Amino acid sequence: MAFIKIDKKNLYYNLNQLSLKSGNKLKLAAVLKDNAYGHGIELMAKLVSEYGLKEAVVIDIAEATKITNYFDNILILNGTPIVSSKFSFAVTSIEALKSAPIGAKIELKVDTGMHRNGITLDEVKEAIEIIKSQRLNLFGVFTHYKSADELSSELLWQEYNFKKVKQSFLDANLKVRFHSHNSAALLRSSSFNEDIARVGIAMYGFNELPEVYDNLELKPILSLWANRCSTRELKKGQRVGYGGDFEASCDIVVSTYNVGYGSGLFRGSRLSPMLTSEGLPILGRVSMDFISLESTKDEVCIFDNAKEVAKHFNTISYEITTSLKANIKRFVV
Repeated sequence: MAFIKIDKKNLYYNLNQLSLKSGNKLKLAAVLKDNAYGHGIELMAKLVSEYGLKEAVVIDIAEATKITNYFDNILILNGTPIVSSKFSFAVTSIEALKSAPIGAKIELKVDTGMHRNGITLDEVKEAIEIIKSQRLNLFGVFTHYKSADELSSELLWQEYNFKKVKQSFLDANLKVRFHSHNSAALLRSSSFNEDIARVGIAMYGFNELPEVYDNLELKPILSLWANRCSTRELKKGQRVGYGGDFEASCDIVVSTYNVGYGSGLFRGSRLSPMLTSEGLPILGRVSMDFISLESTKDEVCIFDNAKEVAKHFNTISYEITTSLKANIKRFVV
């Protein structure tokens, strides 16, 4: 089976850069949802904990349970709140707020313009009344920016809305933590002043901001590798793989490597083959478990920069890494 290398030095370089932006590494919350964007949730939890991060963000309680011992608090974005000293739970509607158990740490999400989930700005006053009357344990108030990684003014509009939300809770004498910055918003910020920043894609080494911004250099930490299974000489005119889509124009030596769309590699188009990190085109179709390359190396790096692969497939780096299957072995180098 294919394997993945995680570069610890690059990870800590990225975290150093992000710590400088936030002012303190303790203000960084590692977003480890969806198997840490495909990097391996338990492995990444261990590494960022060793760096000194105390906060994490996951999608559900199953993910949180895997990494409980590494963090002081874990924000769970999707799940029914329970009483726990380690977990805080996102609450995204008035109905969910009303049913929150007393004692559970909750973090109220406010919709400042993304219009995906969260209470509306008009519901903030009602939410404060519910929190006070039911004596709920409000741990945080947060929002999410929809266009922080785009060249637009919508981030400023959402920041203005969240500023008003903050003031409402301060006026109500509710002492909570506030957070709104994702990776892109933190990278754009010149004066970060919230309690935590939720860093996901930037921690993994990708700056998705348009070039017009003063882009901070980050380093990808994940590389996908495959082992050689067999080697053969392909004569001129012979074809390889399903449908024989690749035809040798001369005698060449090709090898089969143990990676495919069953591992999470995109199948792509035979008319526009993906190139490996060494510039080798995949020959013919990507199979479920195998690809063919003009190489005799025992192991090859399929890619070491998901952003470049994403360009080839007209998608984003997030989709490339999160597609990698959890059963692929991951090693720290």
